[in-house]
Amino acid sequence: MHDLYTLIYKIKKAPSMYLGRASVICLQAFLSGYNIAQYERSTDLCPHEKDFQEFPEWVRKKFNIQTSQSWANILLFYAEDEQKALDLFFKVFEEFRNRHNSS
Repeated sequence: MHDLYTLIYKIKKAPSMYLGRASVICLQAFLSGYNIAQYERSTDLCPHEKDFQEFPEWVRKKFNIQTSQSWANILLFYAEDEQKALDLFFKVFEEFRNRHNSS
């Protein structure tokens, strides 16, 4: 089975195939379902899954948000629509992935 980040890159290439439509809200629902499935299987989190748990708080800090808004709603607020918010997710996700490499 592929890891979470490989799955996210597959979704980036074909969002409609995985999400039904190109939507950041659909992505959030998909990833929530993925997390629930992992929990139900009682499997240990892989390193990427553990790392991605930091993503919501990282997004809040990046956009200087003090509320408990979801990362998807934050991105949707800064984008014009769900498609553009999904595009923004992939851009922000790359920044998140590279956050430790920027010195």
